[in-house]
Amino acid sequence: QRQSKYTFASFIGLSAAAVEVKRQARRAAQSSSPVLLLGETGTGKELLAHAIHAASARAAGPFISVNIAAVPDTLLEAEFFGFAPGAFTGADRKGRDGKFRLADGGTLFLDEIGDLPLSMQSKLLRAIQERAIRPVGTTNEMPVDVRIISATHKDLSQEVQNTRFRQDLYYRLNVIQITLPALRDRMADLPQLSQRMLDKIAQESQLAQPATLSEAALSAMAQYSFPGNVRELENMLQRAVALSNQSQIEPEDLGLTSAITRAEAPSAWSPFAGDTSAAIAPIAQ
Repeated sequence: QRQSKYTFASFIGLSAAAVEVKRQARRAAQSSSPVLLLGETGTGKELLAHAIHAASARAAGPFISVNIAAVPDTLLEAEFFGFAPGAFTGADRKGRDGKFRLADGGTLFLDEIGDLPLSMQSKLLRAIQERAIRPVGTTNEMPVDVRIISATHKDLSQEVQNTRFRQDLYYRLNVIQITLPALRDRMADLPQLSQRMLDKIAQESQLAQPATLSEAALSAMAQYSFPGNVRELENMLQRAVALSNQSQIEPEDLGLTSAITRAEAPSAWSPFAGDTSAAIAPIAQ
């Protein structure tokens, strides 16, 4: 069984925005209702899904994730529901359990749910409603007990209006909604986030001491938009530690001497702003 890797302590931040997200997520953990996590790419949706599972009554059960955007459309049904031996050309002769079965008794995290094709949306809806699945190549239904947490950077309500997402499935998934703030909207957390990442980088790289940020570096970072959010911050710091010849990181080590400023960033979250990065940095407490 796969267990969750992160807890609420892994979501770093003491800003009002970060504290509110963790408050909502802790309340969600006490419920068995589906959760929909919204926010730009890189804001920490997968980490928060792990944390909700870890704090829930299902914590002892498996945490299984599916990145829908990474699975070819033709394989999604088998990925979700599994398949019988020889169900299709190239199928394993022994068959295989799908993610629903693997998550039985635990949590199923559907990442990038906004990319789910319409042809699969009705099948997912049926599995959620009936609490049962039918593996590809069989006529037998199998009961499943899973808690659904889904996430997307898209505006699903707009996708519903544009007939790209089923309204009935949207209402099934969107029982508890949590919107994660962009890093530019919680810049007060930047020093703490950065130092925790630098500590983690030092530990993983077996450095004698973690690098530190100069005042000039912190000032330059505070003026940057971070379109890739926390994942971009982690990437920036990893590169700076790898390339810098000194223990203190300066703006030029971060590549911020000609960076776009925070004033150039969008003033509010736009779900179509683009996929510049994947998820919040995995920081352990």
